[in-house]
Amino acid sequence: MSNSDPNCRAAACAAVNWVIHPSEKDLGDFSVRRVLPSAKVPMIGPWIFFDHMGPAEFEAGNGVNVRPHPHINLATVTYLFKGEILHRDSLGHKQSIKPGDINLMVAGRGITHSERETPEVNSVRHRLHGLQLWLALPKEDEETEPAFYHYASESIPALEIEGVPVRVMMGSAYGETSPVKSFAKTLYLEAELKTGQSLTLPDCEELGVYLACGQADIDGSHIHEHEMAILSDKPSLSLLAIEDCRIVIIGGEPLGRRHIFWNFVSSSKERIEQAKEDWLAGRFAKVVDDEDEFIPLP
Repeated sequence: MSNSDPNCRAAACAAVNWVIHPSEKDLGDFSVRRVLPSAKVPMIGPWIFFDHMGPAEFEAGNGVNVRPHPHINLATVTYLFKGEILHRDSLGHKQSIKPGDINLMVAGRGITHSERETPEVNSVRHRLHGLQLWLALPKEDEETEPAFYHYASESIPALEIEGVPVRVMMGSAYGETSPVKSFAKTLYLEAELKTGQSLTLPDCEELGVYLACGQADIDGSHIHEHEMAILSDKPSLSLLAIEDCRIVIIGGEPLGRRHIFWNFVSSSKERIEQAKEDWLAGRFAKVVDDEDEFIPLP
């Protein structure tokens, strides 16, 4: 990707290396903004995938209806600002996620899941707004046993830093540690700033700041709504809200190169080829109580 590509630009300050503008992906009933992977920035620490869903509004009878599909060698993280999604998987879990909660699904050696809506949600006009992210797993954990974890909103640490409400979703920052399981050094924070407020950003080996809404300035670099700033290793950077904004901070330790095809992520190309064959041959376990449909291999 050249520096002139509209989806990624070099920043004119020492604090920000790149600014990513997401691409739009049409998922049928709604679209998402895909920030990662980017050709310039394929990963930020262990984070390899970042989708901003919505905000979308659905009429009764329409909504999220993602048929069963497989994953390997990664963990998915789902977080909603508004709405509700019903998760089912091949381990037998059935769990609704609501705003403020975190769903963590560890694919490991292989899992199948679907994302739909309850009849109560789908039968009325409703909204959806949230994030879906993928974490690459360290090589020694890629083939771990699959698992699913749900963390209710009240279990996520919430605090005020410089008058700014912050939630520590994963990892440790500002003296708080999230209970959400991680496999490598991982950081995931959320903060909401009013116009004129500032927040000192945590130091991290690799760090990205996404503007879910609003505009902000980082050391002289203007970040617009729906852009992600990839920060340099300059310590103790500060973000200033140009207008009311909600920011998402992700980062952590780099894990090395990963290959990605469809819903498969792995350090091994051969492992991805095996997963493709397994899905075509029907060797993945089926989603409990959602066995009749599936998404074909592209």
